[in-house]
Amino acid sequence: MNYDTPELRKEPQRRIATIVTQVQHNNYHEEEEQVLSSILLHHETYFTKQPCMDSNYTGQMWVDEVLNGHDDRCMNSFRMPKNIFHSLLHDLQTNYGLKHGKSRKVNSRKYRTIFARMGIDTIKPIEGQFEEVPNHIRHDTRYWPHFKDCIGAIDGTHIKACISPSCQIPYIGRKGEPTQNIMAVYDFNMCFIFAFPGWEGTAHDSRIFLQALRKQQLKFPHPPPGKYYLVDSGYPQMAGFLGPYRGERYHLPDFHRGNHRASGKKEIFNHAHSSLRSVIERTFGVWKKKWPILRDIPSYSFDKQVLIVIATMVLHNYIRRHAWSNDEDFRQFENIPDMPISSGHFNRGESSSSNSESDLEIAMLRETIANSLMNQYL
Repeated sequence: MNYDTPELRKEPQRRIATIVTQVQHNNYHEEEEQVLSSILLHHETYFTKQPCMDSNYTGQMWVDEVLNGHDDRCMNSFRMPKNIFHSLLHDLQTNYGLKHGKSRKVNSRKYRTIFARMGIDTIKPIEGQFEEVPNHIRHDTRYWPHFKDCIGAIDGTHIKACISPSCQIPYIGRKGEPTQNIMAVYDFNMCFIFAFPGWEGTAHDSRIFLQALRKQQLKFPHPPPGKYYLVDSGYPQMAGFLGPYRGERYHLPDFHRGNHRASGKKEIFNHAHSSLRSVIERTFGVWKKKWPILRDIPSYSFDKQVLIVIATMVLHNYIRRHAWSNDEDFRQFENIPDMPISSGHFNRGESSSSNSESDLEIAMLRETIANSLMNQYL
């Protein structure tokens, strides 16, 4: 006997509908009402909801159907609410020359140019951003006023790369699989304000960082005088880039194990520094969650894999700056307090240390902030 027929599949719905009708016309004891209320909720949730994924269309007809359908379907398909999608489409057409076309080959070439131009306009600080103290710092007594001149954080991340076997060795890292190493600069609004993708998985982060500073065509957003980014101990210690005290506990889990609170000026500074840098993991977290393609990159050319990174960062910033906390993915990660930063990065490299004027300047700043934190702690 076939138990999976349309008629039999309707039977549970009929039984629940019958119970729902009884609830509406009969009196029940309190416990029975609670059970029946649960059944009613299940019925409303699973049998009377608007279909979310039910299309036979492709191309423009499919896009139109998604935009005219269930809100969740737009989020699942385009990773953004409908109003943000319409805003993005308007900006692409108005500012970047996007037009409807029948030739997929022409559109593919056009998309590369469009996202390159949009990346230049989007993956950067907004005008006047460095002149104001970030709200994330101003409204948190753990950081204010100690880190009032901090404008963001710098770190690297890896995503899987699809590389031909003959070229894989430079890309294979600690986990034994080829990866693309990406350096990024973040603000405290969980946006990328600089990105340098396309590096081999074994490339040292400090090497990528120094290349970003040296190549003027990359337009690295150098901190204004008196401002600085947070970096970890693997990066060069110089003016504008504030790292932690070396040789001391740093990562947040180290302070949570066995309830070992930070003690002493250096550990208190490192704990605050690590906590403030947790914006890095929140930003990477929402970026990788929103774009599943980053977790299992297709077998495209490596240039196209780099372009995918740039395109998803562009869309990440666009959604954040237009939807703010109305986006479910961002809302989920921005409410995670002190998300631990990944430790044990395999390709940090050895950061050089010297007694240059620049090094002494950042060392003095670290001491000043540490003393301020210590006074508050006491």
